[in-house]
Amino acid sequence: MQSYTIGQAARLLGVSTDTARRWADAGRITTHRDEAGRRLVDGRDLAAFSVELARSGPAEEDTPYTSARNAFPGIVTAVKLGDVAAQVEIQAGPHRLVSLLTREAVEELGLEVGMEATARVKSTNVHIDRA
Repeated sequence: MQSYTIGQAARLLGVSTDTARRWADAGRITTHRDEAGRRLVDGRDLAAFSVELARSGPAEEDTPYTSARNAFPGIVTAVKLGDVAAQVEIQAGPHRLVSLLTREAVEELGLEVGMEATARVKSTNVHIDRA
């Protein structure tokens, strides 16, 4: 399972590193330490927290989350595979993006819940880039 540093988690959640640290200190985000002593968040835990955070309303610091050139870096929160098609959900700060793509594309990208990915929006289509 992929893990994220507090700084990476903060970027994916669309908040400051200080806010993510405060949430971890308060027990809102579950963390563990690596061999170097860095605080890490498991990808699945971060995915679940990002969905919970988005449902609860604006971020603590009310920091706006914007996209550059229609790119939304975030974390994969759901992958639903069908026989031919698939649905991938990404939580990018306060934004939940859903993309319908082929099962083959999801498998080639190796997309799974908890991993970092970027949703790119063009017109009515959402494209997924693996980070």
